[in-house]
Amino acid sequence: MIRVLIADDDALVRAGIRAIVEASPQITVTAEARDGLDAIEQARRCPPDVVLMDIEMPGCDGLAATRHLLARPDPPKVLVLTTFGMDENITAALHAGASGFLLKQLNPEQLIHALCTVAAGGTVLSPTVTQQLLSRGTFVPRRAAEARALVARLSTRERDVFALLGQGMSNAEIAERLYMSASTVKTYVSRALTKLDVDNRTQAALLAYELNLHEQSGRGTLEKD
Repeated sequence: MIRVLIADDDALVRAGIRAIVEASPQITVTAEARDGLDAIEQARRCPPDVVLMDIEMPGCDGLAATRHLLARPDPPKVLVLTTFGMDENITAALHAGASGFLLKQLNPEQLIHALCTVAAGGTVLSPTVTQQLLSRGTFVPRRAAEARALVARLSTRERDVFALLGQGMSNAEIAERLYMSASTVKTYVSRALTKLDVDNRTQAALLAYELNLHEQSGRGTLEKD
């Protein structure tokens, strides 16, 4: 059972999200929060697996709350769900360590899938957000040659893992695809992040997307560029 905390200043929105996610037998809503400070407190009282976080909230906003929650020793995953995909909000949330950024113009099935993916350790970005980040160069401002030079540092197996990470897969899903243990995948992911000079999985996924490596299956050897 995935435990979810809903943080949004609109009570009707919270009620609608609760109705959607609790229709899934995999998810339960442990608490609701009306702003960032409330989200921090509710997460302390009833630790969730995933916080579904709005950004534009009065007082302590979602970005500040995300930074606070992810600085904890055993942090929850944070999935940002907001109305406006402004560049500065997207980059701030992802740099803070959020596992995904979605716009509220999505259907219930997509929301359920996103929550399950993030809870399993995966990364989720709406196609609109991904294209916005890459087209404007606001998140992966590297030129193609520089990006390929970074990827060239990876071993064959690290590249396989990197390609699947670019599809937003969790460690468990990558392990199943590549017939490896989850702990081994975790080691490869850690090495890849260091060699690629990125801070987290989301940044690595965007780099893979930029190079079209997200379209690779991850089965077998990926040819060097």
